[in-house]
Amino acid sequence: MLLKKNRDLEALLERINNNMANNYKDAAQDYLNQYEAKLRELVEAGALKDKQRAHYQSLLGSYRERMKEFRHKDQKPYWT
Repeated sequence: MLLKKNRDLEALLERINNNMANNYKDAAQDYLNQYEAKLRELVEAGALKDKQRAHYQSLLGSYRERMKEFRHKDQKPYWT
């Protein structure tokens, strides 16, 4: 059985991926926060099925881990 995708969450994931690919660290972090808020909103409203909820929460965890130090302030200068 295929997992039906949520348009809002998928659009935010696409923005996160695009910003990460272009090294727009602050924008990627902002979209990740928007993704987390939208996911929370949909879960609280009961708008996601169990498999969808598990899938999108798993993605949130993996993006949080990948982007843990994905900020300009954490970037090490090459000359040090």
